[in-house]
Amino acid sequence: MKRIALVTDSTADLTEEIKKEFDIHVIPLKVSFGKEEFSDEELSSEEFYRRLSIEKELPKTSQPSPEMFGRLYSKLLEEYQEIISIHLSSALSGTYNAANLAKEKFKEKIHLVDSKTISLGMGLLMIEAARNIKDGYDSAWILKNLAKARKNIETLFTLNTLEYLQKGGRIGRVQGFVGSLLNLKPVIRVGDDGVYHTYAKAHSQKKSLECVVQAFQDLAKGRKQIRLAVAHGAAEQAGHYLQEALENVCQIQTTVFTQVGAVIGVHTGPGTVGAAIQFE
Repeated sequence: MKRIALVTDSTADLTEEIKKEFDIHVIPLKVSFGKEEFSDEELSSEEFYRRLSIEKELPKTSQPSPEMFGRLYSKLLEEYQEIISIHLSSALSGTYNAANLAKEKFKEKIHLVDSKTISLGMGLLMIEAARNIKDGYDSAWILKNLAKARKNIETLFTLNTLEYLQKGGRIGRVQGFVGSLLNLKPVIRVGDDGVYHTYAKAHSQKKSLECVVQAFQDLAKGRKQIRLAVAHGAAEQAGHYLQEALENVCQIQTTVFTQVGAVIGVHTGPGTVGAAIQFE
């Protein structure tokens, strides 16, 4: 039998190439436009943002059930001895709790990790775990290393509007912008508590992207960068602008460039651009 399987959920926004390269198993969250329900992986980012632009009502998202996790875990344990399962911040979703309920049946064979982050930050944590598995480390060592890595991953993003965070109830600790300030372009940092926090604010997307670059420069002081990931929500040009700027100032090549998936996109909306950097 193989030693350790690696599981995450679709909010990690991993590319197909990365999932295949590192043998990462993904359980999808779901998005509903009215009575139409889609798996996060069934609905392409392009189609999702097209639908989002024309629908009158904000789509809804739903987490996987404990039964879905149980079926995946059971199937994987036919091939693997153990499973490391890393998921979206428990402060933002019940996905981790659903996995925890499913874990009871399998006891010590399932090792759950609350990423305390989203999207790109989760993706970098998955790559770290996958490399650890390939290098032959046991689950105890990997879990200890992931706890350290999690504290060294910084995730920041800027929104074109706060409308979607507000409507979706995921405003976190960004409430100061609500109301008359909805036209601002906030820079948001995912805190150590796994919740959104306001980092800066700007009056244009370009200025907000410059704030993201400056924020990473400030956060990088005295630290060595290992990996960079960049994503956008229907804003490819802005995404590449941020990618090039961060590569230049941080002297690091991008590991992942992708588009924000449907479930995260419901809450962040079009025009979102963000990045995550893993430090040593």
